[in-house]
Amino acid sequence: MRRLIVTALVLAVAQVFAQSPPLPSLQEDADDAPAVRIRPGKQDKVERAVVGGRTILKVTPPGGRPYYLVEGPAGGWERRGSLDDGTRVPMWTIHSFD
Repeated sequence: MRRLIVTALVLAVAQVFAQSPPLPSLQEDADDAPAVRIRPGKQDKVERAVVGGRTILKVTPPGGRPYYLVEGPAGGWERRGSLDDGTRVPMWTIHSFD
């Protein structure tokens, strides 16, 4: 009886996996995506710095807030409003002296 139940479960699971559609490849989608370019304007002030082997550009438009262009690992650029990456250091009180 147990063999019959195990065999039925194995066949049911095999049918579920056989009917699942193939997953698309992420590499194909990345190649088809259009390239987006962010270029500083002609009147923008651009300051260049290299930190940890990565190039960072600080772009200050006239009359606007500055933004940063950070070089990505694949050679692309990422636009950020600030250089704060959101990492927070825990500041819990472990012990206080009276």
